[in-house]
Amino acid sequence: MEIHMHENATNIPDEVLLRLRQIIGGGKNHQDKPLIPVARSTWFKWVKAGIAPPAVRLGPRAVAWRQSDITAFMQGGFMANR
Repeated sequence: MEIHMHENATNIPDEVLLRLRQIIGGGKNHQDKPLIPVARSTWFKWVKAGIAPPAVRLGPRAVAWRQSDITAFMQGGFMANR
């Protein structure tokens, strides 16, 4: 049996991506428990200042963050020069 991979298969990320509500909480019913309980505006200020990791653009209106970057950030080991 021969397996044929789709041409876009090489664009699949090797790690988990987290959406903002998974990081800071929120969502429709506020059921997502935050990893980092800060306001949305604070989070984006931190990202802009290089304090928090940068987002990965998923589309024109969608971004996510690498789980490894968020874990490093929570442990105090995030380095802004990625």
